[in-house]
Amino acid sequence: MTDSEDADLQQFLRDADKVYSEYEKGYMDADAALSVLRDHLDALRAQVE
Repeated sequence: MTDSEDADLQQFLRDADKVYSEYEKGYMDADAALSVLRDHLDALRAQVE
């Protein structure tokens, strides 16, 4: 894994943790959380391809 890919993965994990945190606090419903996670996952895929 390159340094850039590692940085991209670390950013994805931070973003995902934030989504889970907001969901658990009730700031986001399940559909919104999944949508945001999918957006972050799509961005990660685009960065590493």
